[in-house]
Amino acid sequence: MQPLSDASPAPFLILYHAQATSARLRFLCLAEGVLAFGPLPHPLTLRDNAHTPHTVRPMPAAWSAEACRRLELPHDALEADHDFLEEVLHEGSAYPVLLARFTSIDPPFALAETLHARFISLLEARRRPALERELLRRAYTHILG
Repeated sequence: MQPLSDASPAPFLILYHAQATSARLRFLCLAEGVLAFGPLPHPLTLRDNAHTPHTVRPMPAAWSAEACRRLELPHDALEADHDFLEEVLHEGSAYPVLLARFTSIDPPFALAETLHARFISLLEARRRPALERELLRRAYTHILG
């Protein structure tokens, strides 16, 4: 995803769906992983504390809107989480990781299929790389916290 401005690196997004009736939580796992939208730089490390006073916080709503545009979804198909912020580091640059929830009653399985993606539970994420597992764990804790 290209930055909205040249001021800072573009954030990655964790996209998830929470079932209203059962609280079942699933994350969208794209071909490149659970961080939308790649390509991801390598190697990445996770910042221990993304909530430092000098952290420039991106506007989650703007990036959720951009994700809707890129995925060709209605503008209200994703809801930004304004309280979640993690950061991954690559060669001295910090990339924010934001969280957005699909607002539909059911997960958009048809969308996932067109993206060659699928919705996974936290348990199914055990096969993902350690960094992704830790980000999903933090997201899960935040969502259900």
